[in-house]
Amino acid sequence: MTLAPEDQARANFYALLSRLFYAPADAALLAALGQADQLEADHELASAWAALSRASAGADPEAVREEYETVFIGTGRAPVTLYTGAYSPRQPQEIPLAVLRGELASLGLARRSEAAEPEDHLAAVCDVMRHLVSERELEEQRRFFERWIQPIAEPLCNAIDKCEQAVFYKHVGRMAKAFFFLERSAFEIL
Repeated sequence: MTLAPEDQARANFYALLSRLFYAPADAALLAALGQADQLEADHELASAWAALSRASAGADPEAVREEYETVFIGTGRAPVTLYTGAYSPRQPQEIPLAVLRGELASLGLARRSEAAEPEDHLAAVCDVMRHLVSERELEEQRRFFERWIQPIAEPLCNAIDKCEQAVFYKHVGRMAKAFFFLERSAFEIL
């Protein structure tokens, strides 16, 4: 399947978000982001991308690792959880992770045995969207996005933005929020 340039860009954004939320950004990723081309768009995503690029260029990988562990892992309860189930509106008697696993099974997808995180981790959900953008029809992408990302995007990104311990990851959260907003707007046009 040959992807249109805009779909390849969407898949790449989902892959990047998956990587940034799965583990702390290492020196190579920070360097690549710091040298990344700017987006030529009149949208909040372009300014959020530019801010993330600037923050990456000057970031110390060890400080980013420590921040990631403090903000998302923590000792005891982390200030911000990356598990989407914590932000999902749910029906009585509904267990979001079980529902998500069922939906993934219906799509022919499952968690890799080497994956350390459950399927409702934001990195995993973004990775599913990357796959859907690359391999599936727009309607399947829209359905998954509206069920698993749209309801949690703003509260999760706002939690990152409000977290006093977050510095670098505030930029990641703002870029994610702008990207998810753009995705939601595009799906609404369908």
